[in-house]
Amino acid sequence: MSSTLRLAEQLISRPSVTPDDAGCQALLIARLAPLGFQCETLVSGPDHFRVTNLWAKKEGLRPVAQAEPAQGAIKSIASTASPKTLVFAGHTDVVPTGPLEQWHSHPFTPSHQDGLLYGRGTADMKTSLAAMVVAVEEFLAAHPEPELSIAFLITSDEEGPATDGTVVVCERLLARGEVLDYCIVGEPTSVSQLGDMIKNGRRGTMSGKLTVKGVQGHIAYPHLAKNPIHRFAPALAELVATEWDQGNAFFPATSWQVSNIHGGTGASNVIPGELVVDFNFRFCTESTPESLQQRLQAVLERHDLDYDLKWTVGGLPFLTTPGALVDAVSGAILLETGLQTELSTTGGTSDGRFIAKACAEVIEFGPINASIHKINEHVLVSSLDPLKNIYKGVLERLAGVAPMAAR
Repeated sequence: MSSTLRLAEQLISRPSVTPDDAGCQALLIARLAPLGFQCETLVSGPDHFRVTNLWAKKEGLRPVAQAEPAQGAIKSIASTASPKTLVFAGHTDVVPTGPLEQWHSHPFTPSHQDGLLYGRGTADMKTSLAAMVVAVEEFLAAHPEPELSIAFLITSDEEGPATDGTVVVCERLLARGEVLDYCIVGEPTSVSQLGDMIKNGRRGTMSGKLTVKGVQGHIAYPHLAKNPIHRFAPALAELVATEWDQGNAFFPATSWQVSNIHGGTGASNVIPGELVVDFNFRFCTESTPESLQQRLQAVLERHDLDYDLKWTVGGLPFLTTPGALVDAVSGAILLETGLQTELSTTGGTSDGRFIAKACAEVIEFGPINASIHKINEHVLVSSLDPLKNIYKGVLERLAGVAPMAAR
């Protein structure tokens, strides 16, 4: 059994349903502390929802700069620049199992069948965490004092409300002036083969709760009432037909979708007094929350609606354009798998939206995502060590120790 598989199984064995870390981070600390990582545990949230977060960092050596030739000789001098920092980010919490009787085996007892490793969190995202840790162990064994700082940012509140997890750690890091240069979030991004897709950004998310006010009355006397459903219908048609933006080279166009409409008393002879509409924007970098709010409210005003509207911005879009991190990840994938990876910004939100506020370059990369959150979640056992090798390859490239042909 490989070290990656062994650690993955140990993590999967812990029933860490949000927000319970169930000892996963203690297991990671036991591996990282002997490598020289300074480990900080931050517990956050109310008593009924205690979240465990881990920030672990090993400082790298200051890079060596080359002095100008002096009397025909070139000598090395210590640079005043701090080493770059690469962060491995992820979560130890998992979603609930669902009906136990529908699983091939107990979801918190790792099992093997037909080359697959089964268990809750196998794909999302305990195998990523295991691969990251083992990659760092192997990298530091070969390069004990790299010119690269390495850190881990781990939370037990990614699958939940995400209010006391990564966002809290990032706020603390910003407050004390920590500089983060690169971050790999271990989300399961691969589609058909390991490495065929990485996420170099995500759309923002903003929800609204609209209450359209009317006047309740008897359905036989509509002239004495004001039906909010009828009054909202033309505005709804206009909103559905609106092109909010056209997207760009990295993002699809912004999408507006209604998720719920509630109106009526349940009686067939009563015109309702109000209509409640829940909707969501998934927006790209071509739009802002403010511009979308203004445009939507202009439609409501144009249709002379009496309404209340409450907004919730769940996260802003972020984008990492091709550069040092994208090159390092795509190069490591190509060397390990032979695949030219695809850059994508599709899908839902992730903790990358919080990290991007504190880190210049953020990408997401991990195993195949076809079974995440499903009964019988699984990964290919044969993909675990290649995943570890890719993470190690990124370390080598960013630390400048990879062979030139492999960079």
